[in-house]
Amino acid sequence: MSPTILITGCSSGIGYHTAHLLSRRGWRVFASCRQTADVERLEAEGLRCLLLDVDDSASIQSALAQLLQESGGRLDALFNNAGFGQPGAVEDISRQAMREQFETNLFGAWELTCAALKVMRRQGHGRIVFNSSILGFAAMRWRGAYNASKFAMEGLCDTLRQELHGSGIHVSLVEPGPIESRFRPNALARFLKHVDVDASAHREAYQQQLARLKTEGRAAPFTLPASAVAEAVWQAISSPRPRARYRVTFPTRLFWYLKRLLPTRWFDACLRKAA
Repeated sequence: MSPTILITGCSSGIGYHTAHLLSRRGWRVFASCRQTADVERLEAEGLRCLLLDVDDSASIQSALAQLLQESGGRLDALFNNAGFGQPGAVEDISRQAMREQFETNLFGAWELTCAALKVMRRQGHGRIVFNSSILGFAAMRWRGAYNASKFAMEGLCDTLRQELHGSGIHVSLVEPGPIESRFRPNALARFLKHVDVDASAHREAYQQQLARLKTEGRAAPFTLPASAVAEAVWQAISSPRPRARYRVTFPTRLFWYLKRLLPTRWFDACLRKAA
C-alpha cells in the first residue's frame, strides 16, 4: 500500500510542486488548499485535493477526518507548507497583522500537527516536515513578523523532535532561501493592506522594498525553482535517517555558517547588505 501524505498550501509554488513530485514517486498525496477554485483545479490535474484553511480549527478537523476516512485511518507524513510573508518594519506592524502572521505560519500548522500526531502515535511511525526559511535563523530587516513566526517554528520543532525521540516519528525543517513562487505578490498585498507607508519613519527605505516586491521573475541571486524544495521534502520523508534540517539554496547554507563563525555585529552587517 502506498504511503499517505497530507500537504498544506498547495495552490501554487512549493506545495503545488511537492504534491505533484510525490504523486509521481508513488505516494498517495492529499493536497490541500483554502479556496474551492484551487481545490477543483488540482483535482482536475489528477491530485486528490482537500479544502483546508489552517486559520480555521473546524476546517483542520474536517479535512483530517476526510483524509482518514479515505486512507483507512493511515497518515504516514505531513508537510506543513501553508504560509505567507508580512513585510514591514517591526514598528509599523499592528497587533492584528502580527496575529494573522502567526495564525497561518505557526498556530495552524501546530494545531494540524498535534492532530496528526494522534494518528502517527497509534501507527508507531510518521514523518512531520515544516517549511521554515533562511529567515528562521537569520533575521533580516523589513521582515520582522515573518522572521518571528519562523524563529518560533524552529524552536517548537526542535522541542518536538526531542519529545518524540524513540517514538518512530521524525520531525524535519526545510529552510529555503529565494525560491520561485507567488510569495512576493502575496506579500505585497499584505504590505499594502497593513502598512501606512507615508506615515512611516521608514518610508524612503520602503520604496526599494516595494520595487523588489513588484519585480516579476527572479528578484534575488541564487533563486531556485520550487522543485528544489520538493526534493528536500522527498528526502525528509523517505530517508531512513532524516536530518533535522534541510537547507535549500546557496544563501541559506552560506548564512547558516556565517552565523556560527562571525561575531554578531559582523553578521548583522552581512544581513543588512543582503536585505
